[in-house]
Amino acid sequence: MAKNFDIPAPKKKPLSLQLDPKKFEKATDEEKRQADVMAESSTFFRDGMRRLRKNPIAVIAFVILVFIILVMIFAPMIVPYGYSEIITVEGVRDKSAANMAPFQYSTMEKEYMQKYNVTVFPHIFGTDELARDYFIRVVYGMRVSFLVGIFASLMVLIIGTIYGSISGYCGGKVDMIMMRIVDIIYSLPDLLMIILLSVVLRETVDFSSVPIIGKLGTNMVSMFIVFGLLYWVGMARLVRGQILTIKENEYVLAAKSMGASGGRIIRRHILPNCLSVIIISTAQEIPSAIFTESYLSFVGLGVAVPMPSLGALANTARSGMQSYPWKLVFPAVAIILICLAFNLLGDAMRDAFDPKLKN
Repeated sequence: MAKNFDIPAPKKKPLSLQLDPKKFEKATDEEKRQADVMAESSTFFRDGMRRLRKNPIAVIAFVILVFIILVMIFAPMIVPYGYSEIITVEGVRDKSAANMAPFQYSTMEKEYMQKYNVTVFPHIFGTDELARDYFIRVVYGMRVSFLVGIFASLMVLIIGTIYGSISGYCGGKVDMIMMRIVDIIYSLPDLLMIILLSVVLRETVDFSSVPIIGKLGTNMVSMFIVFGLLYWVGMARLVRGQILTIKENEYVLAAKSMGASGGRIIRRHILPNCLSVIIISTAQEIPSAIFTESYLSFVGLGVAVPMPSLGALANTARSGMQSYPWKLVFPAVAIILICLAFNLLGDAMRDAFDPKLKN
């Protein structure tokens, strides 16, 4: 076993400029613990997440989003109805089940429960005009909204970051030409583009055989194309503005002098310093895309029938708002909760990850 030996402090030689070791004292245990805490390292992402967890608004928004995601995942496994399934009792279509209020049973369902002494799964949000379970249709509508929001934000993130990085780093004529293209794209009306693409794709391409896109319809395909063509320009401008400032720093010049390529400089030195702007813009793009899909579905340019959408459900419920107000309330509340949670989370991420707002 190794033994610990006390090494004596070296003595100060005469006429030497070295410090006298006798003037120093050993650090106490408390001072050592303070040094350990002060020496603890933290990355940009870890530091931002720590501040994000301390924000109560961010925690509430995160809990709401987690709850909605869990409902979207597990509700179709529990509820024994499909989004396009018309309610039947013993193989007979139940016409009395149309437009029922929440947690009500139709006449045929009551007779069936009395006859066999069983309990039928309740219609949590009631039924629609075609006797379809409204709760499962709202759940699938939320799935469509989340799909649109996530897909649109990923396209904006990838296209906008790459385009803005190249434009800002190259500068000069390249930057001028690329920004003029952005100005042209800004002038294109997105709603008109979606309508035109929907008409063209409906006449030329058949998406019915495609697994997921076939259920969504040509309107959703055209919406995704418009997101990829038009909605990234805001992200590109933000990233370009950040890069124009960052590329003048000394560490970028040092990387150039060492022979680093432009792509490596952008990936390793510039984009990490733009990460706060990229995260915030991506988080705030999700509710914008969800709201765009909702109002397009509200005017009839959304998903294909019978696939439900929150905007389409609200549009259908508008005609019977006085008689069946709950049919409008449920999809409207779902849109509000999703968009509000993402907006609050985006604002909290801005406060947590923006270096200018640390204090």
